[in-house]
Amino acid sequence: MQFDTEVLATLQNYFGFDSFKKGQDEIIGKVLDGADVLGIMPTGAGKSLCYQIPALVLTGTTIVISPLISLMKDQVDALTQLGARAAFINSSLSREALQSITMKARSGEYRLIYIAPERLEMESFQAVLGSMDIALVAVDEAHCISQWGHDFRPSYRKIEAILDKLPKRPPVAAFTATATPQVKTDIINMLKLKQPHVLVTGFDRENLYYEVEKPSDKFDYLNNFLGKYGHSSGIIYCSTRKTVDSIYSKLKNLGYSCTRYHAGLPEKERLANQEAFIHEQSSIIVATVAFGMGIDKSNIRFVLHYNMPKTLENYYQEAGRGGRDGEATVCVLLYSPADIITNKFLIEKGKSNYARTDDYKKLQKMIDYCHTGNCLRQYILRYFGESYLPEECGNCGSCHNIVNHTDITVEAQKILSCIKRTGERFGSGMVADVLRGARTTKIKNLGFENLSTFGLMPEYSKSNINEMISYLVAQGLVDVKGGNYPVLSLNSAAYEWLKSGKQITIKRVIKKESSHKVAAGKNSNLKAQSGANLELDNDSQVLFEALRQLRREIAGEQNVPPFVVFSDATLRDICRKLPISETALLNVSGVGNYKLEKYGQQFLTVIKEHMQKNTDYRL
Repeated sequence: MQFDTEVLATLQNYFGFDSFKKGQDEIIGKVLDGADVLGIMPTGAGKSLCYQIPALVLTGTTIVISPLISLMKDQVDALTQLGARAAFINSSLSREALQSITMKARSGEYRLIYIAPERLEMESFQAVLGSMDIALVAVDEAHCISQWGHDFRPSYRKIEAILDKLPKRPPVAAFTATATPQVKTDIINMLKLKQPHVLVTGFDRENLYYEVEKPSDKFDYLNNFLGKYGHSSGIIYCSTRKTVDSIYSKLKNLGYSCTRYHAGLPEKERLANQEAFIHEQSSIIVATVAFGMGIDKSNIRFVLHYNMPKTLENYYQEAGRGGRDGEATVCVLLYSPADIITNKFLIEKGKSNYARTDDYKKLQKMIDYCHTGNCLRQYILRYFGESYLPEECGNCGSCHNIVNHTDITVEAQKILSCIKRTGERFGSGMVADVLRGARTTKIKNLGFENLSTFGLMPEYSKSNINEMISYLVAQGLVDVKGGNYPVLSLNSAAYEWLKSGKQITIKRVIKKESSHKVAAGKNSNLKAQSGANLELDNDSQVLFEALRQLRREIAGEQNVPPFVVFSDATLRDICRKLPISETALLNVSGVGNYKLEKYGQQFLTVIKEHMQKNTDYRL
């Protein structure tokens, strides 16, 4: 799409890029034309730029509706660093600060104002909005409007009614990273978007490496994992507060730089711990899912789930908090059957029967993900209705690991036969007991000792048989019906397979390579927005650490997160290009005129000092 000089100059001068990411130009063009839009774009695809660029070009103020205080602060800090006039209004402000910002808002001093959806419900703030020249309303994390979304927030449903009261309804731009077809429909209907331009750029995060592990000792695995990645910034998600506290204490005792976050902590401590992680005073944060939505930290290098999440939407969103800068990031899920019990307990707390039924269906999809032998990336994308053409992505545990294919054709036939002969009325526990020949009271009362499948698999443990059943479910041969007490049944695919005589194998990892592969990305433009996944040599790593130290010092002086100064991707691009002039520094991804003027000489000094110490360079 062709833009006028002002749009491209804004992209370069403020954000330091010469080109847009996929879909950004299309969305921005429609917004500037005054259309309503819905952008479904993965984390790291640059959704915020889709409303920030128009906000800096259009006459008037853009209102950004955002769900969390931390997100507002990070976004405003970043915009202020770029020289843009932005502010946020939320409960963290003092009365004096609120009055000052409100007065400036009325006079049109800000190009962007971030607010929480609850703020719209206040009559006093509605009066402020009515007196403003509003150019655009951007609704971030728009999936919060749907009860089918994983972060449902009732106040989002009142947005449309409040906007309808304005003297003139402005264009509305809604954005989310995760939206099933049902959630997408909810967003359009409940915001009453007018003939919206809908863009789905895809859900693939090619820089994320996905893996599922089933260790006998999760903490032992975690400790070994952190031996490789613990120096990087990362999140460890746990399903309960108790697990968070336990893991946090163990890691602290082992000397790791970590903090913790969950809703049971005092608010002051919770916010302090979050700030410590964002400002890189702690490398690792151990947290429940209460942490993370709206966290704009760009350089998270690993996300490890100590427990299986309830849904793939949750997992995709949480894992997607890593690698926002486009750099290689590892996402590992540690699975155990106990995770199923925990999630069922969480589902049963305070939900209607209908909602629980839907949650159980989503939980089963999550369980299937943990057991599939096929490409993990492909599984995730298909869940969101997107096809992934290659059979193997080359950047997930299923595609990357060296595996042994174990033939379970005969075992699968026995399992399917047992499900059928028990009347398709029981779950995996009963089926496994019958196959093992367990002489329980229930089996005797049901007469299952007389079945031809009774005792057909005595050589397998119950957990082994359950694993094979889960694999058959994941492969689409067995259906799971019901909620808290799921029932197994055969489907048409099962009968077709039984007739076909085809072999079925289960993948078992027998060896891992020494490090995770990462996709190289599609960054052909020297000033593309996603950083190249650059493996630094030893000398470049020395320079990278020196640049990080300078960045940390500047961030400390200005009380902003280090990544707000420059992202890791920008620092790595500096290490690759080694600019020694302001003109050359402008060719680095993420360096615009404003940041060049503000920080250029400090970074050039560090680069030159590094090169002078190395005899391989000649200035």
